Amino acid sequence: MRNAMTDAAPTPTGALILQDGTVLWGRGFGASGRSVGEVCFNTSLTGYQEIMTDPSYAGQIITFTFPHIGNTGTNPEDIETKTPAARGLIVKTDVTEPSNWRSVQKFDAWLKAWNLVGLAGIDTRRLTRLIRDQGAPTGVIVHNPAGITDADIEAAKAEAKAWPGLEGMDLAIEVSTRQSYAWTQSTWSLGAGYAEQDSPDHHVVAIDYGAKQNILRCLAATGARVTVVPATATADDILALKPDGVFLSNGPGDPAATGAYAVPTIQGLLAKDLPIFGICLGHQLLALSLGAKTKKMDRGHRGANHPVKDLETGKVEITSQNHGFVVREETLPADATVTHVSLFDGSNEGFRLNSRPVFSVQYHPEASPGPSDSHYLFDRFAKLIEAHKR
Repeated sequence: MRNAMTDAAPTPTGALILQDGTVLWGRGFGASGRSVGEVCFNTSLTGYQEIMTDPSYAGQIITFTFPHIGNTGTNPEDIETKTPAARGLIVKTDVTEPSNWRSVQKFDAWLKAWNLVGLAGIDTRRLTRLIRDQGAPTGVIVHNPAGITDADIEAAKAEAKAWPGLEGMDLAIEVSTRQSYAWTQSTWSLGAGYAEQDSPDHHVVAIDYGAKQNILRCLAATGARVTVVPATATADDILALKPDGVFLSNGPGDPAATGAYAVPTIQGLLAKDLPIFGICLGHQLLALSLGAKTKKMDRGHRGANHPVKDLETGKVEITSQNHGFVVREETLPADATVTHVSLFDGSNEGFRLNSRPVFSVQYHPEASPGPSDSHYLFDRFAKLIEAHKR
């Protein structure tokens, strides 16, 4: 066994085993057991509870580059879905006692409650460089409070080699709602908590490919009555609800795999010239519906500090991002105008259609976690809806 990147105790209770057989020793916390997934990294300094509950992290083990993760505890408000979809997390420093007035539960206890395995004591900077240089590997994190055994390592090696990876995997179907429901909760404010939208003036149908709750709150805050439908809803299902606009949500997995059922639905909606707004996976699925292509990125974009340039205004927005696939900009149709581009690597971050009230972005404007630079996109969607109604 290679024993690289270690900052471990004499008797390790945790380990990360990569698909090439590399073993990184550490200290387990959270739930006991092991978990397999794609090992990615996130550069956010805060918002770990929102990150761990983001459905777009289905199938992934998150390496946090910021060392002090978990120290503000957890609470029932800062969640993006009722059941976390991430496979586990890796951090540098042991989690200390919570130090935040909003904390109601220790992070370790919260992880145990959701059966999420954590691993501390890893040199996360070096692991991040490995992912940066070689791409996101498959890995297995193991937590055995009695001490990691040879049997633990061998079982993890076999599981890491056998896992097929995210390319070609449809995970949206696993995290989507199973039935339609109404959403009325609006955005949060200090001292008041979450507001309720009780006087909507337009109706938005949100297709749930793994929707974050704060996206739905931001839609409600624009004056929308929000109806959430499953990822497998057809165009006829959605049109029967008489929407004023349709939202295509974020979500996990390979967009080409999800597109097998999502693309015909979106194409049916495009034919009706309804206002459409897509985020993240929704952005990618919209592109596929227009005949464009997507591809897997070597390392992806994950963090709350990604600079994106709005090509139409010249403004640079600091954005929150979480995606491992990207739209191949050169395959977009002539009717599409590129609106946003990443200043990290030049990849596509948004486009709009010239002939229809349709646009999408690759990043997360709902700022949960992350900056609020891009909140204006929800207002833009609402204005398109009002103009279309007139």
